[in-house]
Amino acid sequence: MKVLQINSFCSVGSTGKIAVDLHDILKQNGHDCKIAYGRESVSGVDPGDVIKIGDKFNIYTDALMTRLTDRAGFYSRRATEELIEKIKRYDPDIIQLHNLHGYYINIEILFEYLKKAKKPVVWLLHDCWSFTGHCAHFEYAGCDKWIKGCEKCSQSGFYPKSYVDSSQKNYELKKRLFTSIENMTIVTPSKWLAELVKQSFFAKYPVDVIYNGIDLEVFKPRQSDFRKKYGLENKKIILGVASIWTERKGLSDLIDLSKKLDESYKIVIVGKAKKVKIPTNMIYIERTKSQEELAEIYSAADVFINPTFEDNFPSVNIEALACGTPVITYRTGGSPEAVDEICGAVTDERTPESILNTIKMLEKKRLRSDDCVMRAASEYDKTRKYMEYVSLYEKIQVKQQ
Repeated sequence: MKVLQINSFCSVGSTGKIAVDLHDILKQNGHDCKIAYGRESVSGVDPGDVIKIGDKFNIYTDALMTRLTDRAGFYSRRATEELIEKIKRYDPDIIQLHNLHGYYINIEILFEYLKKAKKPVVWLLHDCWSFTGHCAHFEYAGCDKWIKGCEKCSQSGFYPKSYVDSSQKNYELKKRLFTSIENMTIVTPSKWLAELVKQSFFAKYPVDVIYNGIDLEVFKPRQSDFRKKYGLENKKIILGVASIWTERKGLSDLIDLSKKLDESYKIVIVGKAKKVKIPTNMIYIERTKSQEELAEIYSAADVFINPTFEDNFPSVNIEALACGTPVITYRTGGSPEAVDEICGAVTDERTPESILNTIKMLEKKRLRSDDCVMRAASEYDKTRKYMEYVSLYEKIQVKQQ
């Protein structure tokens, strides 16, 4: 079986790592796989297994035009035409789509090809961009226009940022293009997103839920000198992790929480916090040197807090569990789906006071670290999760025969 994946990244970021993990599982099981990608560098993949889409000039031009016109996904014509020729030469049995936003591909050209080629398509949705007229997420904005048709977008200033509003036209074109494929299966990494897909113009397609997996050889309980290094030997560590901290990730709630804690606690923040001043009573680590170092920090923490106001299925939750750290999260998006009563808690009230009360409640319950590890091992091992894609591909191929 020959599988072609298309994504904005390869090996970089959460979606790029997912693409590479899936690639590795396919190769280990005797299948052929290539990854077509648009941005950043590649590591850990045979150069013969990757297809670069366009170049930096293409990305910058696409991003600029998107900013001026709000037409994300409708530029990069030449890069996409060159990609189509490479796809024809490779002649895959399955085409696996990931993120098609990111200023690197033309969705009109791509889907016209997919329609004519009549090859089975599996589309893993990492966010909501595919069925909206503009945004990748809308929970924070409280918008439901996407159900019937976008217009007068309130999020034009957010990614993919634009100075104008073309959401109505984008929505209509996406609907026409994306629903033109005869044989397509939608995959979501959360039940929450699957329910949204069933309300969208994708409703006619089958939807499978396959949770993201993580490397349990990396994310596991680890010994380290983290507490000693930061003078936290006698502190209760409250940890928050994000690739980039924004208001939508709940950074302000963690800052407010720090003002309500006594001296027995210390909040540690990992990830870039742009244009935000972190209080001196919090420890700020902009970036770790490796995933192993991040796992050491997870392991040192007493509780992991994810106060996200919108998310699909955040990997940080399952990384923390795999390292033996209980998780507290707001009831937003798919974030609560990784948590049950033996490994954490979900708060319905999205406030720092609610987080503090939940921390106190978990301290009384005395959750076992081993239970957190067991949940991650049983539900989110990357080998087992990505084998579910292989099984899906094989089932689709049988139907094709």
